[in-house]
Amino acid sequence: MKDYSRQVLAGEGRDDYARYMRTDALLSLQRRPEEVVHRDELLFQVVHQSTELWLKLACAEVAEAADRITTDDLDTAIRLLGRAALGIDLVTNQLEMMGHLSPWDFQTIRTVLGHGSGADSPGWRSVQRHSRHLGRVFDELVRRRGIDLAELYRSKVDSAEQRLAEAMIEWDERISLWRVRHYKMATRVIGHQVVGTQGTPVDVLAKLISHKFFPELWQVRTELTLTGPMAEQPTGRT
Repeated sequence: MKDYSRQVLAGEGRDDYARYMRTDALLSLQRRPEEVVHRDELLFQVVHQSTELWLKLACAEVAEAADRITTDDLDTAIRLLGRAALGIDLVTNQLEMMGHLSPWDFQTIRTVLGHGSGADSPGWRSVQRHSRHLGRVFDELVRRRGIDLAELYRSKVDSAEQRLAEAMIEWDERISLWRVRHYKMATRVIGHQVVGTQGTPVDVLAKLISHKFFPELWQVRTELTLTGPMAEQPTGRT
């Protein structure tokens, strides 16, 4: 009979789970009890470190989705973008934990953050880079196939191209919703009209909420509204 208690994987760790998941390294990445200035540093670090992991996965999915678009494998690209959007949703939802961080207690934590800021997050920088690349790849697909975006939505609903456009809108919208939640979380913890750890006013975050990675896909909705049946209805004014 096989001995399943014996380790078969190489590496550090008391068992194969620890060796594959590298839990010893993972769980050592937070500040040690003797280092912390406040117990909620663990909360703060876990939220932000897990965010980086989810964003790493989400961006990997977006990167492959872009590659699939270039080879006309749109169905796979759509599926991968759905996974990426879910990753952003999970990142957004875990901001709920930050609501348990007392505004006054955070002032103590801020003393050990240096100039560290979410603006330096490698995960969010990667989101920006991969989103821009995805937009360029989609633009090339539109050019290559001679797609009229408005007509795509008028008469080709559920086509692979239209479903891809909607998957991209979903990705873009989830990022915007994260920005809303992040802004509200930041103001809940440190307030309005104050500056962050790099001297940037917190209210600057509000301006990022309206940012769109794929403006042409949002603009087409305006075009459909302005040219749709209701656009020809009389206003009742003389």
